[in-house]
Amino acid sequence: MKKAILKIEDSQAFLYFNQQKFTALIGKNGLNQDKTEGDYTTPVGILPLQKIFYRADRLNKPITPLNIPIQPISLKDGWCDDPTHIHYNQHVNLPHEGSHEQLWREDHTYDICIVLGWNDAPPIPGRGSAIFLHLPPASGFTEGCIALNEKDLRQCLSEGLDTIEVEAN
Repeated sequence: MKKAILKIEDSQAFLYFNQQKFTALIGKNGLNQDKTEGDYTTPVGILPLQKIFYRADRLNKPITPLNIPIQPISLKDGWCDDPTHIHYNQHVNLPHEGSHEQLWREDHTYDICIVLGWNDAPPIPGRGSAIFLHLPPASGFTEGCIALNEKDLRQCLSEGLDTIEVEAN
C-alpha cells in the first residue's frame, strides 16, 4: 500500500506522499470526523482510490500502476448525491431522476476525477457523497473533496498512490 497523509498546517492543507509535500485544497469548512451531506467538509479517515475518470478530449490518460478502472468521462456520467435515492453516493448514467453531480463539466475541476472510498460499503444516507480527488476549482476550496494541481496529481498517481489518510486537526 502506498499511502499519503493529508493534514492541516497553519490553515493550509498538505498531502505528504513518497517523502514529498504537496499543497492541497480541501472542503471550505475544513475537516470533519462526522461528515454530513452538504457540510462543505472533507471527511477524516482512510480514503482508498477506487476509480479514475478523466476528460479524454482535454487530457492524456492518467498513468498509474494501480489495478483500478480508468474511464474517459462522457456526457452521461453523473454521481448521485441525493440521500433519499437508492443510488445515493454511486456513479449514475444521466439523465437521472435523483439529485446528482454531472462529471462532464465546462470548467477543468473534474478533468481528472478520482473516486475516493467514503461512505460506500454500503452508503449511509446523509453521511456524505461524491468525495473525489480532483483538480483545483477556481474558488480555492472544494465542497468536501481533496484537490491537487494536475502535475502533482499525475506524479502521485504514477508513483502508485492508492490511499489517502486524512488526519484530524
